[in-house]
Amino acid sequence: MTYALDSSIDTVTFQPLGSDKTMTWKASLSANYTDGMLILHKGQIVYETYSGCLNERGKHAAMSMTKSLTGLLAEILVVEGKLDSTAKVDTIIPELKNSAFGSATVRQVMDMTTSLKYSEDYADPNADIWVYSKAASPLPKPSGDKGPNGYFEYLQTLKKDTINHGEVFGYKTVNSDTLGWIISKVTGKDMTSLLSERIWMKMGAEQDGYMTVDAKGVPFAGGGISAGLRDMGRIGQLMLNGGKINGQQLFPSKVVENIQAGGDKKAFAAAGYKTLEGGSYHSMWWVMHNEHGAFAARGVHGQTIYVDPTAEMVIVRFSSFPSAANSKIDPTSLPAYQAVAKYLLNKDREK
Repeated sequence: MTYALDSSIDTVTFQPLGSDKTMTWKASLSANYTDGMLILHKGQIVYETYSGCLNERGKHAAMSMTKSLTGLLAEILVVEGKLDSTAKVDTIIPELKNSAFGSATVRQVMDMTTSLKYSEDYADPNADIWVYSKAASPLPKPSGDKGPNGYFEYLQTLKKDTINHGEVFGYKTVNSDTLGWIISKVTGKDMTSLLSERIWMKMGAEQDGYMTVDAKGVPFAGGGISAGLRDMGRIGQLMLNGGKINGQQLFPSKVVENIQAGGDKKAFAAAGYKTLEGGSYHSMWWVMHNEHGAFAARGVHGQTIYVDPTAEMVIVRFSSFPSAANSKIDPTSLPAYQAVAKYLLNKDREK
């Protein structure tokens, strides 16, 4: 990666959602508990800063940005004809026949429109996410514990809700781990190995990435990656370039075209995401459907890869925002991203 740093980005101003006051880009970094921020424009690094727990040699939890890499691998397999997105899950994973996932299609899993009795409310100590997390722990289970051990055992316990698959978007990490299982069944490789072979080893990564696993060694396809800031920037650049980086086409451009097109807006709207109105979710990427055609990988506590094709811009943020919910951080981040995009476009016009 080459540098063309632009210190003027710090002075870019924007108006946070729901506010009548303006804020500078630099002020937004501390407001959002930013640990690392990278901006790429036309393939060059124009902004890079580290604070808090992170430096340029460090790695940071990517959290649910991992989901988007799982979705990317699945979309690659679909475009290459190795995975049928219309197939029922139980035809690929017989072990899930009696679970809620068995009757869902692969696409419904990829777009998280499955009907599940499952709560992922991190603020609720009794939510299903904590039972799921206990099953996922790589540590030895307590004596007498009769709960599921590992992601795959837990997925088999989930029951269907009363609505039909495909009707409503529901952000539930268990979909990502089911997709990771589907990927491993289709390819004969776990997600970590496939990601390494298809993407990481070929994109010019400067550091190894790491993936957490359960007690049986199954990778956490829903949130297990830790990586360096610039390497996540390479992922964003790969998406911006339609699967091409360093002169190599790592996967067909149709993969990114499919993701950018987005998912079912009606199903997404039913979920009530106020800061993402008009958006959708497709192949585990958040699609903004804004005037710049932006789409993003997102994770709790503020993790983001934001791709803006119109401005030829990629933003990567690692953050330690106190609240898990991105709805708390979106009002000062989404308009900030759009403001920087407009600044870069105006700068290009002035040349």
